[in-house]
Amino acid sequence: MDDRNRGGNVPLSQEYGDLAASLAAEMAGKELGGAEVLLVLGSGLGAFIDQVEDPRVCTFDELPNMPRSSVPGHSGRFVRGRVAGHEVLCQAGRVHLYEVDSPEVVTRAVRATALLGVPRVLLTNAAGGLEKDWPVPSLMRATGHLNMTHQVAPGAAPEGGGSVYCAEISKALVDGAAEAGVVIESGVYAGMVGPGYETAAEIIWLAGLGANAVGMSTVLEAEAAHGAGMGVGAVSCITNPAAGISMSALNHEEVVQAGALAAESFGALITAFVGNLPVDLLEG
Repeated sequence: MDDRNRGGNVPLSQEYGDLAASLAAEMAGKELGGAEVLLVLGSGLGAFIDQVEDPRVCTFDELPNMPRSSVPGHSGRFVRGRVAGHEVLCQAGRVHLYEVDSPEVVTRAVRATALLGVPRVLLTNAAGGLEKDWPVPSLMRATGHLNMTHQVAPGAAPEGGGSVYCAEISKALVDGAAEAGVVIESGVYAGMVGPGYETAAEIIWLAGLGANAVGMSTVLEAEAAHGAGMGVGAVSCITNPAAGISMSALNHEEVVQAGALAAESFGALITAFVGNLPVDLLEG
């Protein structure tokens, strides 16, 4: 894949293109290319890399142009290997908009991975739940998102260009969940800037807009990956009830702990998901 703006209405700056290309070259030099899918692992979900067979590990510190997060639960590693018989690239950790205040930095890794030729991405995150009857932790497949960051990803496709989320990837998630015996909900993810948690009034507002889960990532990466021609899917691990639903104060430690509790079901879902991607999609 090249670094063109594929019909998008958001131009790619020369600097953004150069930095993404440099990162792609650094990743290729560490033999991270050739994967069939990129798995971006959110807060508290990085333990999945232990399930990768024949792992080749590259820390973010080994890649000069890779943004680094300071948030707990983001180990900062790429792991290249095999899951369910298929070649995968895991990204354990991501940088958030509130850390860098630039959508170009937030989306650099997915753009670089697209340049490596990886055709699809599954974005995962820890999120607050807006549905009172969903247990904590639980898993949700994104059917759409609300970009509440007041930012637009570089290279994002034009408005009205169809769903960001790939139907074939969504089907593989649903089929994988059934195969693994894992319950997966479906809903809309609201991406906020952070780093503070939303107020109870904001949660009422988001629910009125149709959100089922809320977090501080994913939306810009999804838009950038889609604009780069990647197939996109997303899974939220509901790690806490949102403000006004929870009766206790929210904190990041709670998020990481809930992610650890969900590790078994999350790992089973992701493994089955990879195994259920259609062969023609994997070869595309």
